[in-house]
Amino acid sequence: MAIVPDSKNWTWVLDDQCPECGFRADLVDLAEMGSLVRANVAAWPPLLVGTTARRRPADDRWSALEYACHVRDVFRLFDERLRLMLETEAPRFANWDQDLTAIEDRYALRDPLVVADDLVAAGSAIAERWETVRDDQWQRTGDRSDGSSFTVETFARYFLHDPVHHLHDVAVGNQSLTDVAPA
Repeated sequence: MAIVPDSKNWTWVLDDQCPECGFRADLVDLAEMGSLVRANVAAWPPLLVGTTARRRPADDRWSALEYACHVRDVFRLFDERLRLMLETEAPRFANWDQDLTAIEDRYALRDPLVVADDLVAAGSAIAERWETVRDDQWQRTGDRSDGSSFTVETFARYFLHDPVHHLHDVAVGNQSLTDVAPA
């Protein structure tokens, strides 16, 4: 079975606790964005060593490697979008098809150690950018091509859910791999 494309509009996490990972956007301390991102980044490299990094816990679930590729790309994309929000007036973001990117970039075939390095670099870059946001910039705006509007503040809260949620996905997936591993 192939991965089913994710068609959810995840902006609801700005208003409600995520029932899967427990993330609450309203509890994010914006002054800590850089530190929160760095803590998330630090959790990824250990997940990309060993025999399970490439293994999918189920045919329709990504492996730790595939999730790491996605998070790396989220860090890169959101860093660019944040830069635009800080430097231009009300930018409009082009659509990003994350599922198509996973196929075209062949996430499952990437070298896990290279992905770990790239994820750390991309995560460090966006962490640094979050640390440059001045108090008078949190209400700057940007619009996604689907009509979703963000301020830098809501963008921060929305962004942080993604890597947090995917660490949860990997933890759940790794648990299921452990549950079925031979004794």
